[in-house]
Amino acid sequence: MKYLEFNFRTQPCTETVNDVLSAVLADVGFDSFVENNSGITAYIPAALFDEETLKNAIAYFPIENTVIDYTYEEAEDKDWNEEWEKNFFQPIIIDDRCVIHSTFHNNIPQMEYDILINPQMAFGTGHHETTSLIIGELLNSNLTDKSVLDMGCGTSILAILARLRGAKPITAIDIDTWCVENSKENIALNKVSDITVELGDAAIISDRGPFDVVIANINRNILLNDMKYYVARMNPGAELYMSGFYVEDIPMIKEEAERLGLTFSHYKEKNNWAVVKLRMEN
Repeated sequence: MKYLEFNFRTQPCTETVNDVLSAVLADVGFDSFVENNSGITAYIPAALFDEETLKNAIAYFPIENTVIDYTYEEAEDKDWNEEWEKNFFQPIIIDDRCVIHSTFHNNIPQMEYDILINPQMAFGTGHHETTSLIIGELLNSNLTDKSVLDMGCGTSILAILARLRGAKPITAIDIDTWCVENSKENIALNKVSDITVELGDAAIISDRGPFDVVIANINRNILLNDMKYYVARMNPGAELYMSGFYVEDIPMIKEEAERLGLTFSHYKEKNNWAVVKLRMEN
């Protein structure tokens, strides 16, 4: 899959502006983001890029007095492991129980759960707040022998952790061919079984499952649109964990979930990003 690489310059260049810009871009098809000194570098599949849609999104940017401009080019094929090793990816520890690292890291601390990944694009390493929030939820959930759906699986960190915590079988799905291939590599690296990785969107789950646990770390608009597909394949008593949105988005997430028959359990937040837990009643 061909990607376009965008360099967005933001004024003022603050963490808040860049986080909001990442969320806005995710809503129009961008799927990976890296902060830099002048803003963010973002990637979008070339087939999904529509410049008019992008310009409209920037024109209605929700933070006043923000100036955003950009340049872009076709992303070259790179050794993303080498790029992360040189520039970005450092081991991450979550709740002093789970460490995520790659093959090029040394002196890794001993943790209850050790996940090995080699990311092929600039996302899914566990550093983003949404991923670490869901990891925290999974670390505190009873997953033994539960069937799991991981929507928008990325590198399949969440599916791998669920399997290490006893879940099976697990279905991991992503719309990106790179993610599917990288997920398979990471599953093999961690020597885990009972995880099936598929290419597609939520529409393909109509004959999958049913599931005891559904994980979806995507973005607000996709979650609102696809929640009905998740609910249709959830067992009675099943749990749904969703992230990829801000705390202020929770009311609309909760409203749609309750309309579909789910019960809101709780939410947690980190730097204004949120994760929610919902339940399908028996």
